[in-house]
Amino acid sequence: MTAQRPRVEYFFSFISLWSYIGSLVFQDLVRRHDVEVVYKPIDLLAVFAAGGGKPVRQRPPQRQAYRLVEMERWKAIRGIPLVTWPKFYPADPSLGHRLMLAAIAEGADVSAFVHAGLKAVWADELNIEDPDTLVALADRSGLDGGRLLERAADPDLIACEAGLTAEANDRQLFGAPFYFFRGEPFWGQDRLDLLEQAVESGRPPILPPAVI
Repeated sequence: MTAQRPRVEYFFSFISLWSYIGSLVFQDLVRRHDVEVVYKPIDLLAVFAAGGGKPVRQRPPQRQAYRLVEMERWKAIRGIPLVTWPKFYPADPSLGHRLMLAAIAEGADVSAFVHAGLKAVWADELNIEDPDTLVALADRSGLDGGRLLERAADPDLIACEAGLTAEANDRQLFGAPFYFFRGEPFWGQDRLDLLEQAVESGRPPILPPAVI
């Protein structure tokens, strides 16, 4: 009997700093363990609002300052390019998310595009609200950007995108990235080691208690 592939639900946004910082490490984990990834792009600012969080510029100065320290640490640890205050942050990632969902609906591998979208914001300082930019990123990722851009206006994809954000709020998310393996949540790219341990060990999932 063939063993079932591990399956991870990946909630993220193209404007999520920590999704970018953990992107390549997560993709490496996926390759090594033959993980099936269910990509779930969300409206991160709406999730912040529902979970009591605030956009970066609205956070207390001490939290903003410490965030910059962490950015420099993780930039060195991951060995990745990273811009502290990207030119087009926070851009609206909705169109890019829907372009990606259109590719998924066609059965395409979107892993390269997902990383390209994250890197576009946090390293390349590209405007992911710009349709031409998205088409170019998709084309370089092995997708047909022009056709997917046309599909991104499909009302079903708009509803799907909104539904994923609603799902994130229903499941008590408060940021990104969130990874779920067998229902167990792992918040933040610095929990990827714990996610990998759960995948490797086959231990029972640790599930959060019901919120009262």
